[in-house]
Amino acid sequence: MTDRATRRVTILVPYLWLVLFFLVPFAIVAKMSLSQVATAVPPYEPVFGLGDGLASWRDKLGQLSLGNYGVVTGDALYVDAFVSSLRIAAIGTAILLVLGYPMAHAMARAPERLRPLLVMAVILPFWTSFLIRVYAWIGILKPEGLLNEALLGLGLIGTRLQIANTEAAVLIGVVYSYLPFMVLPLYAALERLDRTLLEAAADLGCSPVGAFWRITVPLTLPGIVAGCFLCFIPITGEVVIPDLLGGSETLMIGKTLWTEFFANRDWPVASAVAVLLLVVLVGPIMVYQHLQARQLEAAR
Repeated sequence: MTDRATRRVTILVPYLWLVLFFLVPFAIVAKMSLSQVATAVPPYEPVFGLGDGLASWRDKLGQLSLGNYGVVTGDALYVDAFVSSLRIAAIGTAILLVLGYPMAHAMARAPERLRPLLVMAVILPFWTSFLIRVYAWIGILKPEGLLNEALLGLGLIGTRLQIANTEAAVLIGVVYSYLPFMVLPLYAALERLDRTLLEAAADLGCSPVGAFWRITVPLTLPGIVAGCFLCFIPITGEVVIPDLLGGSETLMIGKTLWTEFFANRDWPVASAVAVLLLVVLVGPIMVYQHLQARQLEAAR
């Protein structure tokens, strides 16, 4: 195989992966979102079969409608779930950035021989099941849990705190679970930072705080954006954490989506929710990438 053919195959493989594992499933979900719920298997209609003729396909295409999107956008339950998910994801991402940046900065400033150990310490929680780690927080945050017992033993509180089954518990679970996703991109950006720029700024009379905001933060902005996207997107669609740590008043779109699919078995409405969620999350990323590409072209 020639070098040119090798390059083409190398480029083709990611596109095939994208088509098979993203575009095709998305097309199936998008088609279900245009269908109607039915008491059948699968629980929606029309169903397109490979043996159907062209006339049958045309008839079934005429049965598709945007009614489910009207249901989703017109129902306060789904709108509130979207808004609540975006709010919790934004707050959780902000907390993760505030906690993760100092951690990543300290890791990047550590002696070179210690950095692999620090990176391992960050990813070590992944060696334990995600579900088990979330269940552990139930035992920590419940009224009779370890946190309340410790605070009572230290005399910091007089009565037990109700932390479990609240939005605060969801944020705690989110921050704990997604902290590595914020720290690792920030560490990668900070570890590549040219320290001579900071030394030059100090020689020119810039204070350490000024050098941080004028040099460190702008140069590590790609890592900040990557970490925020890696956290914000999955938090918005999180199911396990709000289900186990949140209460009945904690409304998130991932939990609502799961209920529609598996409890109510309303696959068309659930598919419409999934499509809208994807548009809400992927849209800003595409806009950001377009702006970044334009900035790179302008810099050339």
